[in-house]
Amino acid sequence: MTEITSTTILLILIMDPLGNLPVFMTILKNLNAKRQRIVVIREMIIALIIMLLFLFVGEKILSVLSLKTETVSISGGIILFLIAIKMIFPTENSNGVSSNEEPFLVPLAIPLVAGPSLLATLMLLSHQYLHHMSYLVGSLLIAWCFTIIVLLLSGFFLKLFGSKGVNALERLMGLILIMLATQMFLDGIRDWFRA
Repeated sequence: MTEITSTTILLILIMDPLGNLPVFMTILKNLNAKRQRIVVIREMIIALIIMLLFLFVGEKILSVLSLKTETVSISGGIILFLIAIKMIFPTENSNGVSSNEEPFLVPLAIPLVAGPSLLATLMLLSHQYLHHMSYLVGSLLIAWCFTIIVLLLSGFFLKLFGSKGVNALERLMGLILIMLATQMFLDGIRDWFRA
């Protein structure tokens, strides 16, 4: 149960629904509220399919590349650390979609929700918990449901916290992610020395 909880929290932090709120709202601002909900649900379903694909094929990819668990754990920790740094110290980024066109697949499903960091993490988790795939699927579905709820209630969250509050929450999530990334890195080094 503890593993499911920690994995779910990790996946939510990487999906970063609160951090993605302003981007989603900016990209979808020219659509009416009903169409916004349809686009969010469609993009989240596409992202879920991609994430499940990487979760189940990830182990095979690692074995084809002859990667050890320790190597993947160390590199995963480094990647998560860099993501967390960007969450704490955000930079201006363009979303790559003109305001008049409806997004499809890019950039909402990929890379905002199912980004490289999340897909790499799913590959790592599928390698670590090879015999507990049901736990991983459960964690992924919980994290996905949480993310889609936050995104569907974007207007409510922005009114509740305000843009400064959302930014502060994203930085807090970044700090937690730094701790998780450091732990993953240290676990990888410990396992490497034991091997």
